[in-house]
Amino acid sequence: MTDTTTQYKRPRSWQEMREQEIAWLKERTGESLETWNARVLEQGFTDEASLRKWLSDQGVTGYPAMLLFMERFGYPDYLQATADELIEGQYADRENLRPILDAIFALLPGIGDVEVQARKTYVALLTPRRTFAAVQPTTRSRIDLGVRLSPKEEPTARLERARNFGQSSVTHIIRLGSPEAVDDEVEGWLRKAYQVNA
Repeated sequence: MTDTTTQYKRPRSWQEMREQEIAWLKERTGESLETWNARVLEQGFTDEASLRKWLSDQGVTGYPAMLLFMERFGYPDYLQATADELIEGQYADRENLRPILDAIFALLPGIGDVEVQARKTYVALLTPRRTFAAVQPTTRSRIDLGVRLSPKEEPTARLERARNFGQSSVTHIIRLGSPEAVDDEVEGWLRKAYQVNA
């Protein structure tokens, strides 16, 4: 297995991401996590839908809202895992696909300031603003690289419309069966997705 840790930013653990979300919450609202948790408890929410609507009315959306959902209703078990453990878990029964992920990681320094976040079933790639791509080991013989482009972006021979992808903001996918498939075209789509979402 190729060590790519010096070629791109180390994937953030969920614990580190939680700290970032706390900082974003404070930055965007001027109030601390403790203050928001107290306000949420005061409202007595018993379901995520009403909490989501209330937070949206308060101007809290995206990752800070997700943080407050988990603070109120509990964190999933997988959030206790490190980023490396999550990635190892994704490829435990499909080690033949890991070189494809490493080939995608090797492109990232040339794409821009990319943050890598490991999730339970995929790896998210973020601009400083938001998710622009995700990598998902979809089958034992294929990885899907999802990119977030304009919904009007027309499919090509390799670029397909995304359906049932783990990361909901992905609009298109490229199916990859080998590290060699991570070529100039793939790099071009990654670069375009980065620019659209930067």
